[in-house]
Amino acid sequence: MSEDIRYPIGGFSGPVQQTPEQRRASIAVLAALPENLRSAVSGLTDAQLDTPYREGGWTVRQLVHHVADSHVNAYVRIRLALTEDWPAIKVYDQKLWANLPDARSLPVEVSLDLLDALHRRWTTLLESLTDPQWERGYVHPENGRQRIAEVVQMYDWHSRHHVAHITELRKRNGW
Repeated sequence: MSEDIRYPIGGFSGPVQQTPEQRRASIAVLAALPENLRSAVSGLTDAQLDTPYREGGWTVRQLVHHVADSHVNAYVRIRLALTEDWPAIKVYDQKLWANLPDARSLPVEVSLDLLDALHRRWTTLLESLTDPQWERGYVHPENGRQRIAEVVQMYDWHSRHHVAHITELRKRNGW
């Protein structure tokens, strides 16, 4: 684990050329995310869910809703990349999204249920991709061209990163 609680598994190291086996491993991480996140928050009280994972950070509740927001966007972007020629995608301000009333107050089960269905669709789609399709992508206004293979690596990390925020908070607080 990283010493910096903002990055409990370390920062994203950037995309690397992946073998088909590595792609399958990333898909497996995405497939496991809903259950891993559900387990990470299991048994937490509302007060614990409303505890920031670090000083100045989002609450556990906001983290869960953020993961759903982020992964919905990633899923849609990948579908665009598969059906259009290097489409330009729109960015969103994840900090503002995390501070909207639903992200601050809804039960986490709402986003956990969304993630169950979303990740079933997303992983089924990813498992069907051909090698050329993994090379398709989109244009991110801030990060430039991003291939599906790179995006999946990033969301493999993103999934593990946010689950670790919660599990490490639980360890630190003895929950």
